[in-house]
Amino acid sequence: MTFRELMERNRSRRKFDESRPVSADELTDLVDLVRFMPSGRNLQPLKYIVTADPAQCAEIFPLLGWAGYLADWKGPAEGERPTGYIIMLLDKDVADTPHCDHGIACQSLMLGAVDKGYGGCIIATVNRKKLAAIFDLPDRFEILMVLALGVPAQEVVLESLPSDGSIKYWTGEDGKHHVPKRGLEEILVGRFPED
Repeated sequence: MTFRELMERNRSRRKFDESRPVSADELTDLVDLVRFMPSGRNLQPLKYIVTADPAQCAEIFPLLGWAGYLADWKGPAEGERPTGYIIMLLDKDVADTPHCDHGIACQSLMLGAVDKGYGGCIIATVNRKKLAAIFDLPDRFEILMVLALGVPAQEVVLESLPSDGSIKYWTGEDGKHHVPKRGLEEILVGRFPED
C-alpha cells in the first residue's frame, strides 16, 4: 500500500466486526511506534493505556460520545463495537500541556492501525472522571483522547462538498458512511511559482 492509499483508508470508523477482536499485543505495538514520533521540546509527555479486555471495553464504551452530526445515533450496536482502546494521557509531571504532540500521536496511531488492517475513531468526548476511575489513575494523568479500534464493518465514502458547502457527514440508506471533503483548490491558498 502506498502512503497515499494509507491516508485515504484512514477514515473515522464507528462500526466494527466484534467477531474479529484486536489484541493487547497489537495495541501495544502501535504505542511502541509512537515512541519514535517528534515531540515538542522532546518532552515526550504522553503516556498510554491499552486494553482489549472485553469487560473493560464494555465499561469504556458508554463513556464515549460517538458522532456529533448523527444526533439520533447513540453509537455502534452490540456486535459492532470496538474490541480495543488506546487511552492517551498527559503526564502532568512531565509537562502541563501536550502542545501538538497528541495530534501527531493520534494520526500516527491511526495510520499504524490502518496498516495492520484495523480502523478506529479518535474520540475527545469522554466522561474523563468515570474513565479515570476504571483504571484508578493518579491525578498526575490527564485523559486527552480515546482511540476506539477494531476491524472496520462499515464502508466510508469520501464525497465532494455539496453545493451548500455543508461538511456534515451522514449515513445513507445503504448503510455507507458519507464524509464530505474540501477540494484541493479550496485548501491550497498559494502555490509558487504559479504555472
